[in-house]
Amino acid sequence: MPGAVEGPSWKQVEDIRDIYDFREVLGTGAFSEVILAEDKRTQKLVAIKCIAKKALEGKEGSMENEIAVLHKIKHPNIVALDDIYESGGHLYLIMQLVSGGELFDRIVEKGFYTERDASRLIFQVLDAVKYLHDLGIVHRDLKPENLLYYSLDEDSKIMISDFGLSKMEDPGSVLSTACGTPGYVAPEVLAQKPYSKAVDCWSIGVIAYILLCGYPPFYDENDAKLFEQILKAEYEFDSPYWDDISDSAKDFIQHLMEKDPEKRFTCEQALQHPWIAGDTALDKNIHQSVSEQIKKNFAKSKWKQAFNATAVVRHMRKLQLGTSQEGQGQAASHGELLTPAAGGPVAGYCCRDCCVEPGPELSPTLPHQL
Repeated sequence: MPGAVEGPSWKQVEDIRDIYDFREVLGTGAFSEVILAEDKRTQKLVAIKCIAKKALEGKEGSMENEIAVLHKIKHPNIVALDDIYESGGHLYLIMQLVSGGELFDRIVEKGFYTERDASRLIFQVLDAVKYLHDLGIVHRDLKPENLLYYSLDEDSKIMISDFGLSKMEDPGSVLSTACGTPGYVAPEVLAQKPYSKAVDCWSIGVIAYILLCGYPPFYDENDAKLFEQILKAEYEFDSPYWDDISDSAKDFIQHLMEKDPEKRFTCEQALQHPWIAGDTALDKNIHQSVSEQIKKNFAKSKWKQAFNATAVVRHMRKLQLGTSQEGQGQAASHGELLTPAAGGPVAGYCCRDCCVEPGPELSPTLPHQL
């Protein structure tokens, strides 16, 4: 079982720009910014989350929680926290820069996409989330927008990002804060019942569903009706979109999107399912149907709005970086980390109110179907 690792040290600095060249703002929040920067010593590109201390007053707990979580984790499929710097007025979280773009973008661009591709993706997510769960960490906001490709390589690994809502399970206490993104949140969260790491497994089931058909299992423009669908775990494998999908894939999803968290698959159980561990995932090309549905059903989502991919692309092309950062600790060449339309958060790097948890009133962010 993986254990906790020695986290990055907390360093004092008078001016962070003595160490890093700031290049572009990747995203902004209520009192934080994410900056594309270059280490002056190594020329390595990083993403720096800059947090104003003054704005943190009274909200220090949420920031401390995020840092505590990031301190503990080191996994090849999780965006890493490399360093922490503190100056008189700011905290700076030095984050690993991933440059392969978002999950949906890569699928749409592919010419060939199969169940087996989806199975390999979900395997990586399950492996990383099992690692988190073994450490007592619940992510609580797993969704496609938080899954980024490490590089532009065809076989690039997938990375889990944004630990702004993650939480350490504390023995003797229960998780009960209603948080997350409604289309991916488990029924017990919406029911405002105490919940556990099983909420992450539900979210992985929702992601797997979308990867195989291109649309979400739950959708309604009316919030109450959307919540009602999720609370009842009402979803279908609609024809014709699911006609060419294996029974094994459907069985896998049903075990994860199980209403009762006690009966729901754990990550360990899911990793042993034949669709992941065996050879039941089909090799039939489902790209056309899935990509058409992604473009249709997520056209107005954050994913589509994130297509203003200018800052990182411009700098990486200008800098003419090396061909691959996979396994090398170097920035990728011509990498395309999708950045948002002006003022929005960069995909995968949380800068929403410094990750203050929302209250029980969840605001749906699912897209409108066309």
